[in-house]
Amino acid sequence: MNINSNRNFLNISEWRLTPYQILSLGIAALVLSGAFLLMLPLSSQSGESMSFVDALFTATSAVCVTGLVVVDTGNYFSLFGQLVIIFLIQCGALGFMTMATLMALLMRKKVHLRNRLIMQEALNQLTLAGIVKLVKYIIKSTLLIEFIGGTILAIRFYVDFGATGIYYGYWHAISAFCNAGFDIIGSKNGNLFPYVDDFIVNITLTSLIILGGLGFAVIADITATKKFNFFALHTKIVLATTAFLVFGGMFYILLMDYYNSETLGGLSLTGKLLASYFQSVTLRTAGFATLPIGELTNASIFAMMILMFIGASPSSTGGGIKTTTFAVVIASIWSQIRGHEDTVLFYRKIPNAMIQKAYTFTFISAALNCLAIMLLTMDNANTESIPLFFEVISAFSTCGLSMGITPTLDSFSKYVLTIMMLIGRIGPVTFALALALKSQKTKIKYPEGKIMIG
Repeated sequence: MNINSNRNFLNISEWRLTPYQILSLGIAALVLSGAFLLMLPLSSQSGESMSFVDALFTATSAVCVTGLVVVDTGNYFSLFGQLVIIFLIQCGALGFMTMATLMALLMRKKVHLRNRLIMQEALNQLTLAGIVKLVKYIIKSTLLIEFIGGTILAIRFYVDFGATGIYYGYWHAISAFCNAGFDIIGSKNGNLFPYVDDFIVNITLTSLIILGGLGFAVIADITATKKFNFFALHTKIVLATTAFLVFGGMFYILLMDYYNSETLGGLSLTGKLLASYFQSVTLRTAGFATLPIGELTNASIFAMMILMFIGASPSSTGGGIKTTTFAVVIASIWSQIRGHEDTVLFYRKIPNAMIQKAYTFTFISAALNCLAIMLLTMDNANTESIPLFFEVISAFSTCGLSMGITPTLDSFSKYVLTIMMLIGRIGPVTFALALALKSQKTKIKYPEGKIMIG
C-alpha cells in the first residue's frame, strides 16, 4: 500500500461507505477498543483479566452511555479501568465524529463536505449550515457544564470522602451530563442511596442530566434567544414535553410509592419530593438511582418503563425514541380523534413526512424491544418477567436502571442486551440503513388502493 492510499484510507471523505455505516462502524470500533482495554489486568483492582463478554458489555454500556453493569464499577475497576470507562462515556456521549472533528480542528485540517454530512446525521441536524460551529459549541458547552457541576459535587463529596471526593465529583458530573449513570461510590453505599434526601447532590445531578438530555441545539437556542416565544419550534416541543414527562413522572411515583416502607415511606415530605423528582429525571436515560428500583411498586415500575422508552431529546447525550417523536405521535393521534386534517404544535403544522418518520421510528423501536424481551424470557425461563422487560427497555433506551438481575444473566442474554444498547445509541433506523448495502429509489409508481382500517 503506497502513501497516497494510506492518506485516502485515513480520510473519511474517501471511504466508499454511507454516513450510516461510518457512524455504526465508528461506534463499534470504539466499543471493541474499550473492551480490550478493560480486559487488561491493569484495569481491575485484583489484577485479574475480565472475561471478553463482560468487558464487551461494560464497554458497550459506557460508549452507549447506558449504565448497565455486570460488576460494581467502583469496587471492581482500578483507577486505570475507571478512567477508561469515563473516557468511553465522554466519547460516546459526544460522538466519535465530534471527537474526530475536534482532532481535525486542533490539527488545523479542513473538514470535508462528506465529513459534514456524517456529522449532520450524527447530530440529527436538518441542514448542513453551521454544523462545524455547532460542534465547537458542543465541545465548549460540555466542558463548561461538566466543570461547573463537577466543582459543586467535588466540594460536597469532599466532606464525605476527603481528597477522593474531588475525583468522585468530577467523575459523576461527566457521567450525569452524558446521561451514562455509571457510579463509582460503590455498592457498599448502594449507588447514591445515602444521598436520597441530599438537596445539593440531587439538584446538581438532576440539572446535569436535564441539560444533557435536552440536546445541544436546544441549549444553543435557549442561550441565544432567551425568550420562550422566540424559541424554535423544536426547542418549544422539547422543553414542553420534557417538563410534562419529568413532573408527571415525579408525581406519579410519589403517589404510587408514598407509603411504600422500602422506598419513599420512611422519608420526610421533602425527602419524598426530592427522591420522586430525582427518579423521574433519571428516567430521561441517566440511570442513577437514589431508591432501590426492585422495591418500587409495580405501578411505578410500569410507568418507569414507558418513560425510559420515550427517553431524552434529539442530538442529546440520551437515548429512547426521543421526546419530539413522542410529542408528534401524540399530537397526530389527537388530531385524528378530533377529525382535524393537520397535526399542529405551537401553531405550526407538522409535515406529513415527519409524522410518518415518528410512527416508523416508534414501531421499529417497539418491535425490537418485543423481540429482545422474547429472547430474554426464553433464555431465562425461571426469572420473573417484569425485571427482564425492565432490563431490555433500559438497555434500548440507554438508561441503565436495573432491578438487579444484570450480573446474573448468562452470556447469551448479555449479548442480546449489548446489541440493544448499540441499536439504542445508534438509532434503529440508522442501524437498519447501515446494514443496507445500497440504497435505491424506486422509479415505479403504483395506483392507489383502498383498504379498511380499524
